[in-house]
Parts: sequence; structure tokens; C-alpha cells
Amino acid sequence: MQATLTILGSGTSMGIPTLGCECRVCTSPDPRDRRTRASVAVQWAGHCILIDTGPDFREQALREKIRHIDAVLYTHSHADHILGLDDLRPLTFHHPNGHIPLYADEASAGIIERVFDYTFSAESKYPTRARVKMHLIEGHESITIHGTAFQRIPLLHGGQEVAGFRFGNAAYLTDMNAIPDSSLPLLENLDVVIIDALRKAPHPSHANIDQARMWIDRLNPRRAWFTHMAHEVHHADTECELPPHIRLAYDGLRIPFEL
Repeated sequence: MQATLTILGSGTSMGIPTLGCECRVCTSPDPRDRRTRASVAVQWAGHCILIDTGPDFREQALREKIRHIDAVLYTHSHADHILGLDDLRPLTFHHPNGHIPLYADEASAGIIERVFDYTFSAESKYPTRARVKMHLIEGHESITIHGTAFQRIPLLHGGQEVAGFRFGNAAYLTDMNAIPDSSLPLLENLDVVIIDALRKAPHPSHANIDQARMWIDRLNPRRAWFTHMAHEVHHADTECELPPHIRLAYDGLRIPFEL
């Protein structure tokens, strides 16, 4: 089945331009160098699944004309991946299921429910809170949404386990610097990989560009894109240094693939 993976945001936690910075990337006239916080939408046959809702989600959804969401999958609970949850509110009020299901591991779910206590608390009386329901997904579990399987892929983000996701012949692997051996069989025969590539210099919890290229070589997808990039990464200059099958993602990029 034909589907589209839309890059809602391709930037790091501080976003690009970064506040107070006048570097070459933060002042670049190239719209591809303007990066909101990392997130993607997977769309097929009228359905839409989000992976993460960062603090820029409202503007991303307006830009991409997202008017309906079937579910949200969370990679982990850092601020740049969850703080847009409240912006789901108007999309939940008339949802055919009465709520939007959210999927996260137990640790992430606990933090999300604590941060958004006024949404999840059984005692909350706030009449226009988001109508969402949390579901746990752990390990290598797979969930099926409207006939499409989303496979959780455990990754390492420094010392923390986070989730990537595989759907059809595509995988989204943000906020990671290592893939456990047990996850590698789940990433075979991929057409599309979206992978963390923070910058050229090493980082303790994100893949740098050389590490991202190493993981791409190991996974051997047909096409790959970098995401979660900081302001040290100039779009045009960096692409000139890469082989043709590896490109830089940018906000609004749409990638066709098969589910």
C-alpha cells in the first residue's frame, strides 16, 4: 500500500534558528536550514499517525494541514518530543473513537501523565482537556492501527532506552547513538530510514554524522535521511559531502514508501 512519511520537524531540542545565535545556519536564507523540533507523520488511505508531539506541533500541523489523527506513538519523554501534546485538544473533541490513543513505554507514559496531570487525572474537571488515552508498548512489541503494523524498535539514547518505529519498509530512528544487537533483525530489508545525525562532532547521546553513516551502511536501506540536526549542520554544504542515497531531511519533506 502506498503511504507518505512527512517530516514535521527535523531539528534538535533548541530548534533552528537557535535563540540568541547568529551563526551561518541560524541566519541562513535556505528554508531547509530552518528546523522545528523533530517529529513525523505517517499517512495512508486517509489515516494519520504521529510519532511524537514536540513544542512546535501546532505550527507543524497547520503547515501540513493535519486535521485528523488516528494515534500518537512516543519515542521517549524528553521535552522536545512531548510538549505539544496539549495541542492535540481540538483534534480530539470530535474524534470518532471519542479519544486519540497514545502509545509509550511505561517510564515515558508516567512522565507524560505527570506533566499533563490536568489531562490524565481522573479528578480533572477541565472541560476542554485533550481526550486521549494512554496505552503501554514495551520491548519489541508491535501494534496494529487500521491494518498497519508499527513495530517498536529499542534504541539507546546515551544510557537510556528509547523507541524507534518500523512501519512497512520504513523506519524512524531519532534520538539515538546505538542500536542494540537484538533490534538489528527488526531493521532488515528497509527502503527508507530516517536517522539521528546531530552534528559532525561527537555527542554522548546522539549519533553524529559519521556514526549515522555507519549505521546506514550496516542497515543498508535503499534511501536514508538525517534528522534531529543542530545548527552546526548546514544543509547544502553537508549534502555535498554525502553519497546520493543519503540526504538531509527538512521540514515539510514528503517521502513516499510502501506499507
